[in-house]
Order: sequence, then structure tokens, then C-alpha cells
Amino acid sequence: MKRLNIFLLILPLLSFVFAGCSSTQKEDIDSGSIIIGHVTDSHSWHICDYRSKDGKEHAVAINLPIILIDDGHLEIFSSKRFHHGHAVYQGEKYTYALIGGGLEKEEIVCVEEIDEATVENSEEAFLEFGGRYYCFLTDENGKMMKPVDISITKTAAAIIIAVTLLIIIILACAKKYKTREGKAPKGLQSLIEILILHVRDDIVAPILGHNTGRFLPYLLTLFFFIFFCNILGLIPIFPAGANITGNIAVTAILALITFLITNLNGNKHYWKDIFNTPGVPAWLKIFPLMPVVEVVGVLTKPIVLMIRLFANMTAGHIVILGFVVIIFILSNSIGMAVGGAVSVVSVVFSVFISLLECLVAYIQAFVFTMLSALYISMAVEEPEEA
Repeated sequence: MKRLNIFLLILPLLSFVFAGCSSTQKEDIDSGSIIIGHVTDSHSWHICDYRSKDGKEHAVAINLPIILIDDGHLEIFSSKRFHHGHAVYQGEKYTYALIGGGLEKEEIVCVEEIDEATVENSEEAFLEFGGRYYCFLTDENGKMMKPVDISITKTAAAIIIAVTLLIIIILACAKKYKTREGKAPKGLQSLIEILILHVRDDIVAPILGHNTGRFLPYLLTLFFFIFFCNILGLIPIFPAGANITGNIAVTAILALITFLITNLNGNKHYWKDIFNTPGVPAWLKIFPLMPVVEVVGVLTKPIVLMIRLFANMTAGHIVILGFVVIIFILSNSIGMAVGGAVSVVSVVFSVFISLLECLVAYIQAFVFTMLSALYISMAVEEPEEA
């Protein structure tokens, strides 16, 4: 049995070697576009690519709804209409094209069809889709026309999936407490209880003290959402695999919520310390240097929360993808045998970084929750009486 387990562990690594050695077709690998394309947002959920017998490459992806608002007109259609950026969509008022992706930001723009003669004589940029040529539509100021894009992108879809799964898990555990009242928790219920008690007793209570019950629901929600999204991002199989907390828009909203809760609950002593800092010379208050410094500090706190979570989670995904992409780079530049041999080392390092990322997923959720509790505590604490 022990030998069988070792064989099953080594088998995936050997498969990379055999795959690298057996392939004879070399293609240019745009490693930057592959890596950035996996960690950034998109209008469809790309899963994999495959090559048909005729040599054409096909993409397997989950098509997501495109929702556009243009001049007060609503356009709703599937991302399938864009054929992964190789076709345009003719709306009721404008023609839309999906551009960017890879190292560029993916966005939807308005275009119009032009003839080949115009293309040959034009020095302006144009697009080619399905053998037809298109140019960008511009407004009266010469700016490229873009609709208001409120589509459900990959990140948005992943958030919906993560929140739905998290609610199901929490409700299932809550139901077990009712059906197993007075009994020791077991299974997933035990894990959730450990995490809840850990957040309450080791993070929130030591910082917020008697205000723990007031802010515990928010901080528990914050911890579980970040931790669950971080873990899902490490599983490379749909419906997981999306880099939710590696999207700066997501971390910005989380930081903004903490910022609003902190400042909306701030007591008079909190605001007095900002605009009339005690123990500071009067001329610094009149200038007013210290109030400016304090206000800057209030604004930088959510920025620190936002960037720390975003940078750490994105960096981990980039490192893992870098180890994978290097297999194909060496296969093309040196040889398939070298790529196959290096694949063993790359996969081992990828597994190691993935295990490290599991720890980072918890640490980032812990740090974000702890700092949020600290900021809230600084805003609601009452000064000690002399």
C-alpha cells in the first residue's frame, strides 16, 4: 500500500515528463500574456485549450453575460458572441468588439466596419475580425467610445460562487447545532467552530474588548470571505481557480467597508485626536500641520489594507504560473527532453509554493481582520479617566 501511494504521488510528475518528450510541435510561448491573463479579470471564464484533428486550436470556456449601457440603451448578450475576441457583436445601435487581454486590459469598445481600400490608405489603427476590418468609433472630442460595462466578469462570477458556497456551509453547520444540541461538533462543523472561536478569542476580543459583540459579525464575515476566496483561488479547477482577492477592485471594496465602519462609528475623542491632537504645540495646530498628518493617516490605512492583500495573493499566483510556464519555454528553446526533465523540478516547486500559499491564504485573512479590528478599536475606544 505504501509503495502504491508513492507511485500515485510520482505519477503526475512523470506525466509531465512524458508529455514534454512526446510532443514534437514547437510554438512561441508568450509567457507574460499567459501569466497575466490568468491573474487578471476577463469577460469569460477560460478553462483550457485543445487542438482538433485539423490543427485548429479551440478554447473551452464558461460564457458569461455581457451587460452594457450605451446612450441610455441597455445591451445584454453572451460573451460567446465575441468568440474569445475573434468576432464582433452587432447591437441595436452600435457594433461592439472585445479588445485587450493578456498583458493588456480587456475591455469592450464601439467600432464600425470599413473597407479594405480605406485600410490600405489609412495610418490609423484598425481591427480585423473574420476577414472584415473595423476602426474605433470616436466621439466629438476624438476620444474612443466605450459603453458603460457592468457585465458579470470572471471575478464577479467567482464572488457569487464563493459567497453561495460559504453561505451553504455556514447554514449547514448552524443546522447541525440545532439537530445535535448538546453534542460535540464533528466533521466540517468542528473546523468552522475552531475558526469562529479563533477569530473571536485571538483576534477580536483582545483588541476590541467590551466592543467585541458589536463588531464581531462583520469581522467574522470579513475573515471567512477572504480566507475562503484565497483557498478557492488555489484550486485550479472550475468553479474555483479565480484570483478573487488578487483583484485590486475587490480588496479596495473590502478596505472601503472597513474605512466606513471605522469612521462612521468614531466617537468624539477619535475626531478630537485628529483635528486637535493632544500634547502637540499650539503652532502646529494653527498651521495646521498635525491635522493634515492625521487625516493622511486616516486615508492611508485602507490603502495599506487594499494593497497588502492584493499584492500578496497576486504574487503567489504569478510565481506558481511562472514555474509551470518555464517548462514550455525550455521545451521550445532547448528541446522537449530538457523541458520534460525540468518539468519534474517545476512541478515540485509549484506544489511547494502552493502549500506555502495555503499558509499565506490564512495569514492574509488573519492580518486583514486584525488590522480592521485595530482601526475600529482606535475609533471607538474611550480614553482612560485620570
